[in-house]
Amino acid sequence: MAVIEINDLRKTFRTGTAVDGVSLTVERGEIFAIAGPNGAGKTTIVECASGLRRPDGGTLRVLGLDPHRDRRELLQRIGAQLQEAALPDAIKVGEALRMYASLYRKPADWAALMDEWGLADRRNARFADLSGGWKQRLFIALALVGAPDVVFLDELTTGLDPDSRRTTWGLIRDMRERGVTVVLVTHFMDEAEALCDRMAIVGRGRVIAEGTPRELIAEAGADSLENAYFALTGRAGGESA
Repeated sequence: MAVIEINDLRKTFRTGTAVDGVSLTVERGEIFAIAGPNGAGKTTIVECASGLRRPDGGTLRVLGLDPHRDRRELLQRIGAQLQEAALPDAIKVGEALRMYASLYRKPADWAALMDEWGLADRRNARFADLSGGWKQRLFIALALVGAPDVVFLDELTTGLDPDSRRTTWGLIRDMRERGVTVVLVTHFMDEAEALCDRMAIVGRGRVIAEGTPRELIAEAGADSLENAYFALTGRAGGESA
């Protein structure tokens, strides 16, 4: 059953067209990756699907809801960690989780969530004092504090060291085990191959290819997902504005 349905999505900014007729579906309980070069339109797709931007055309349904018209209701059922996510330097880990939990009608137990994600020992740590890996762990916990059905994660592991990336991958797999549908925006092919059930490769605001990693490797006639990615994005003409 599809929990996200996007048909002919279009969005244009003053600098150019960011999304140009994107159509894709995400099934319940899967990790779905959206991959592509910088400027390909990945973040704009997610921002439209999560109700943060109003599209110029096309239709979107997330959990059967229109992200723009039904934004208030949708925000009660999704979680998001977007690319520019940040918290005040002085806020403490426990304070952030408690504050986010207060925004939802039926939140998860934020204290239990803090324990489950290994944050209990850092309950009184200030956000500014956390390492990159612990910040990302906190952002994941915040994305889950509303007990969401769908979580959007945008470039979650950019800037992390290899150990922190691998730990974060494990946390994402744990989300799926909880029954959460995960939409993961990334430009790392090792990450997409390790995590996703299916993926869409985007270039110049359009979907170039969609399928499982194995299907995309076969479509490109490549020997790895990374080589398939370069072959497919190169065939489509590279980046968008």
